[in-house]
Amino acid sequence: MKLFESYQLGATSLANKVVMAPMTRSRAIDNIPGDLMAEYYGQRASAGLIITEGTAPSPNGCGYPRIPGIWNQAQIEGWAKVTKAVHDNGGKIFMQIMHTGRASHPANMGSGTKVVAPSAIQLSGEMWTDAEGMQAYPVPQEMSTEDIKTAIQEYVDAAKNAIKSGMDGVELHSANGYLMEQFLTPHSNQRRDEYGGSIENRNRFILEVAKGVTDAIGSDKVGIRVSPYGVFNDQGPFDELEAQYEALVKGLNDLGLTYIHVVDHSGMGAPEVPASIKDEIRNQFKNTYISSGDMTKRKAEIVLEANEGDLVAFGRPFIANPDLVHRLEENIDLAAPDFDTFYTPGEKGYTDYPTA
Repeated sequence: MKLFESYQLGATSLANKVVMAPMTRSRAIDNIPGDLMAEYYGQRASAGLIITEGTAPSPNGCGYPRIPGIWNQAQIEGWAKVTKAVHDNGGKIFMQIMHTGRASHPANMGSGTKVVAPSAIQLSGEMWTDAEGMQAYPVPQEMSTEDIKTAIQEYVDAAKNAIKSGMDGVELHSANGYLMEQFLTPHSNQRRDEYGGSIENRNRFILEVAKGVTDAIGSDKVGIRVSPYGVFNDQGPFDELEAQYEALVKGLNDLGLTYIHVVDHSGMGAPEVPASIKDEIRNQFKNTYISSGDMTKRKAEIVLEANEGDLVAFGRPFIANPDLVHRLEENIDLAAPDFDTFYTPGEKGYTDYPTA
């Protein structure tokens, strides 16, 4: 089966075409990866590629409770335990760099931080904070040009730190309504300067981040995740969407990014992502395309046979099945995850799922 064939991802050799999708698990106490996280990722190293949970590039980008960061030495050392565990078990791992932008709350952030976004547009609804329970999202502070330049440098520094920790590469999180996508869409970007108001200007932040990161660590170590037509965090369709992504993909091609990872959460109840946009990105992007969305062994094989993707990402099945690749190969029934422990601290529902 194509699913279990090896694959060359830029400079990184993968044992198979199974990707462990990034999934927030909220186990990083004080935003530092610990031994428990090293055990968790090491258990799942039979995936061809692991993409880590979203990791904050700076204190301003750390808007959720207990998510890991990559801006200080303690975090680099913590992630080094993770990369060692994965590499010792034969796996490869990229870090997803995620700045939460307006999807943040001060109760989850350190002193001296601020909730920032392209425009001062409040996110609807509430988010969990360990200190104060559910809280409404605040109105973010609109980023100045200086703030934008600072944030770009934070991504670059985060990528360098990821490589220092032993990561094989990084994934830029430009999906699901976090900071990079906040610049991309008019739902969250109503600027009238060089970072808003047109397709070219709304793409500018993403492409400047991508250029800075590829210049710093090499384009063959950089991927990106996008979610066209996604509705999470108050995003959704908008005029010129397909033209926006056509221009974005062209810019990413020019920078030589090693992969593009396209999100489809329709299997989790989100609206269907039109095949037209997936096909457009697949046909235009010149390097590796990672397909995702409610994957099963059969669906993954269909995607690969039809050349609709080069790699396929599995998310929730990896939570309860640390040996997912083995189970898929041997047609062993998959265990069901405990939804109540997706984001709770501790080993329960994290490292205690048995292998087959």
